[in-house]
Amino acid sequence: MSFGARARAAMDAYGPACVGIDPHAVLLGDWQLPDSVDGLERFAATCVEAFAGHVGFVKPQSAFFERFGAAGIAVLERTIQDLRHTGTLVVLDVKRGDIGSTAAAYAEAYLHEDSPMCADAITVSPFLGFGSLEPFFEVAEQHDGGVFVLALTSNQEGPEVQQAVSDGSTVAGRVLAQLKALNGEQAPMGPFGAVVGATIGSTEEDLAINGPLLAPGLGAQGGTVDDVARLFGSVAGYVLPSTSRGVLAAGPDVQALRDSAAQVNAELVRSLQMNRTSRSPQ
Repeated sequence: MSFGARARAAMDAYGPACVGIDPHAVLLGDWQLPDSVDGLERFAATCVEAFAGHVGFVKPQSAFFERFGAAGIAVLERTIQDLRHTGTLVVLDVKRGDIGSTAAAYAEAYLHEDSPMCADAITVSPFLGFGSLEPFFEVAEQHDGGVFVLALTSNQEGPEVQQAVSDGSTVAGRVLAQLKALNGEQAPMGPFGAVVGATIGSTEEDLAINGPLLAPGLGAQGGTVDDVARLFGSVAGYVLPSTSRGVLAAGPDVQALRDSAAQVNAELVRSLQMNRTSRSPQ
């Protein structure tokens, strides 16, 4: 199955929430775990137990594993492998972006089925030019993977680049338009998505790219389920709202983590359904 088809199936089965796996030092401490590879491994294993086969999407943040060096990368590899093929899709947050053979090497590392780091989808940066992402799209298509391209991020510095105007359109608008062209008419949706922050407030950009929309910022960063429904409107059915601390704060108890994720999913489903009903013709 293509990533677009797997993503739609996961959303239908579990709900749209994407739970971040962010083992930063403060959270390890909150879980009474040491800020070490051992603590990292115990944290990741708990997340796997809590979420595998119970949520549609998880998003490990690679940086929090990389900071421990090779041993941390080994934990990330095991985490990805333990999560994949459980019904839960792994969106690896690596935000890679380079040119030529380097981009191709990154694509092989994270999207080739034979790689120990292979995820269902990854995040990438288009700011070396959208064309520089071609190796990621090619490898993703060959191995039924997905790619989420940064478009309208929630950090306050983002608009400096993303909302810059050239030839009558913004940088973000051009990224979204090119993703829409790549996805074409693929059903139930294409494999190439955009990252659009749940906390950006509003946008005039066309978000109807026929691909998934990863929306970080739900929960601790201030985004609410109502913000998601309002911001995405008619394309809310394509949105994967992402929350990390909002769910992970319930840990380290496995059932509490699972219950917290289920509550977020229930709230999202209810809010998004109400939004669609309110927009339906009378």
